[in-house]
Amino acid sequence: MTASRLRSAAGGGLIERRSFLAAGLSFLAASAAPASEPAAAASPGGERLADRVPDWMKTLGGPDLPYGLPAESESGVLRKVTAQAPEMASFVAWHTPIEKLNGIITPNGLHFGVHHNGIPDIVPSDHRFMIHGLVERPIQFTVEQLLRYPMVSHIRFLECAGNTAHNAVAPGAIDTTAQELFGQISGAEWTGVPLSLLLREAGVKDNASWVIAESADSGSHARSIPLTKLMDDAIIALFQNGERLRPSQGYPMRLFLPGWEGNTNVKWLHRLELTDTAAYTKDESGLYTEILKDGRIARFSFHMDVKSVITHPSGMQTLPEKGFYEISGLAWSGYGRIVRVEVSADEGKSWTEATLHGPALDKALTRFSIPWFWDGAPTTLLSRATDEHGRVQPARARWKERYAVHSFNHYNAIQAWHVTGKGRLENVYL
Repeated sequence: MTASRLRSAAGGGLIERRSFLAAGLSFLAASAAPASEPAAAASPGGERLADRVPDWMKTLGGPDLPYGLPAESESGVLRKVTAQAPEMASFVAWHTPIEKLNGIITPNGLHFGVHHNGIPDIVPSDHRFMIHGLVERPIQFTVEQLLRYPMVSHIRFLECAGNTAHNAVAPGAIDTTAQELFGQISGAEWTGVPLSLLLREAGVKDNASWVIAESADSGSHARSIPLTKLMDDAIIALFQNGERLRPSQGYPMRLFLPGWEGNTNVKWLHRLELTDTAAYTKDESGLYTEILKDGRIARFSFHMDVKSVITHPSGMQTLPEKGFYEISGLAWSGYGRIVRVEVSADEGKSWTEATLHGPALDKALTRFSIPWFWDGAPTTLLSRATDEHGRVQPARARWKERYAVHSFNHYNAIQAWHVTGKGRLENVYL
């Protein structure tokens, strides 16, 4: 089979996926090296290459571990901590290495974490969770009591409101990795008790409309949440990807609000107070309030909007040679399912739909891909996502038209990766 049988999907070398699969063409075919000597040929020492066997096939393997670990050769796949100024020493953000992962589930040890006041060392048997305020029957739960309740499980993404903040505020594009720019996004299966069940047990009074969720950390981090969200799809999460929450994810319990900014998903949850008004806490009134271009303030913009990023190839990676590659990435929306991702390989002059790899779930990461032939010329790769409600990822200039120059939360503009003639990928603005 030859490359001539392939159908172009758009400019810049994007290939129609069906024709690529039907052609049976190897990704390496266009740049194959000269054939090496036959495996049966003799080496200078007289040993036949066919008789050479690697050491690990000659001896019995080692033991397994009680709790499995990644392969030693994968030890470089780690979260990366963002450096903070001394006055922000208690605020720490760990970024997921999204360009080194595949699928839509983030391993627990690589799930991003943002901590305002460090990670409290909670003794689960001493921890209490309380629902009080405008309820008929204030109630308190131990961890063991909550573990007896019926639970639900869903695959959902979690994203910090400040994810990709550099691209929102930096006057020039920072040359860095996808992990550095987009690493405050992860996907997991979250399991816990539906909050609607607990709220009905407490008896919600008619005049209740807001809930103040407070953490058991040293700063008593708190957010105001509309009661309607808690009665809809919110859970008290106790498990992540099948195992109990890790301390950095809120052990022994956290509030989980599908599709909403990470800061509202209060970790180390210890109380919910039902009220008739928002509390305007220090966090929601400061860090998590957006300033618009005209100076107005956008409060309580909870949803994470439709967004996507090409993770491979991406920032600071290098294509070793011209030829066939698979462009792959992630898309998500806090409003629902992703229904379309378009990719451009010619700086946005032409676009084509990528393949969405199922399942395309509600408020979950969705993996997309498309075959691509790089001819060695400089170009720019882009992706643009659309969700089931018709929300489309905007261009950076359009996003900047809405927000003040220093605003950075909820940035969801189209990401551009420039490919140089030497195959290096760089973050750029278009």
